[in-house]
Amino acid sequence: MKCPICKHGETRPGNASVTLERSGATLVFRDVPADICDNCGEVYHSGEITAALIQQAENAVSVGVEVDVRRFALAA
Repeated sequence: MKCPICKHGETRPGNASVTLERSGATLVFRDVPADICDNCGEVYHSGEITAALIQQAENAVSVGVEVDVRRFALAA
């Protein structure tokens, strides 16, 4: 798809890191599937990936995680 941010690049499948902060917690997810603009580097995630990221972050915060770096895995 044409990148809606820069309007010049095309998005290509790849992986990106995502950092989420909430309630004093910082969570870094590595190797998250994404479409990435080949011009500006803007990252786009599907609804399914976004929902999984939010759920995993909420689970981590609910058990008291303050700082965590993990490889992303879509739950089966």
